[in-house]
Amino acid sequence: MTKSTDAASHETTRPTTPTAPTTPTMRAIVHHAYGTADVLHLEHIERPAITPDEVLIRVRAAGVNHADWVYTSGRPLIARLAFGLRKPKQPVRGRDVAGVVEAVGANVTRFRPNDAVFGEVDAGSFAEYTAAPENQLALKPATLTFEQAAVVPVSARTALQGLRDTGRLRSGQSVLINGASGGVGTFAVQIAKALGAEVTGVCSRRNAELVRSLGADQVIDYTREDFTRSGRRYDLILDSIGNHSLIDLRRAITPTGTLVLSSGTGGRVLGPMGRIIRARLTSLFVGQTLTTGMLARSTETLDELRELIDSGAVTPVLERTYPLSETADALRHFTEAHARAKIAITVSSSADAAE
Repeated sequence: MTKSTDAASHETTRPTTPTAPTTPTMRAIVHHAYGTADVLHLEHIERPAITPDEVLIRVRAAGVNHADWVYTSGRPLIARLAFGLRKPKQPVRGRDVAGVVEAVGANVTRFRPNDAVFGEVDAGSFAEYTAAPENQLALKPATLTFEQAAVVPVSARTALQGLRDTGRLRSGQSVLINGASGGVGTFAVQIAKALGAEVTGVCSRRNAELVRSLGADQVIDYTREDFTRSGRRYDLILDSIGNHSLIDLRRAITPTGTLVLSSGTGGRVLGPMGRIIRARLTSLFVGQTLTTGMLARSTETLDELRELIDSGAVTPVLERTYPLSETADALRHFTEAHARAKIAITVSSSADAAE
């Protein structure tokens, strides 16, 4: 009797093997090969870890940009030198982000948990969590939803820096926005008006009323009129389409005017990079300035955009919103349906964030 009791006692006190800690996971849109939108899949992967200078964001919404298509398709091929020759180095897509701070690194001073923020990441916003450097984020505009805020960073920054910083647009000057109903264009029309310019927007007939409602003084229907052959010249052209040659575009700017290429398209051989190189080389031999509008990302630029938005001068235009599980459909619509304005991805709701 005593022996069996001792055995039972010995059995219950036997040391057990410690259980390995479970790594937190999240839902994310990933792709392991280049191709059409069909290569994008919803998977469960590990949450990103943050460095001392980074912020972990619980993503509420993300924006769709042309860069997402470039990274997904791997085209133009020369771009793979930067993000992976045979497959993407970073499998999670998405650059625009809006969400709530989940945690901050030891060196972060501008944000704290539960702050609502928006900004731009190198990749990874099509996921429930993403990490971003402190200097690429800002407090979310108070007047916007998370979906509206999520479509601002890349397109609005491109428009603001292209017009004001690169194009040096001044009050009273004339500016033409080629692609005025697109993601960059809808912001550019509003920002140009806020800067005091006379604005002409180029778009299709179906989008003309939208462009006028954003403040354009004139609207050109590209299906009926080629602005490069109208005889009118502009102080500045912001081209976000890339559907005209540099020679044609130069005809439409003044002898000392500026052409800013903000487009991720154009160029038959080397893609947009070849077009950019030709533009800069041409500028060396003519009185006109042909350049690009992409400058550094910064909190300061995001703060300026927030001020324009909260003042009512700029309002994001959303065409459609998709849930995270339908991100492939969102990118397909963006590339195939000639989408206008911006498309947002809803990643989590306020109820989800509260859990």
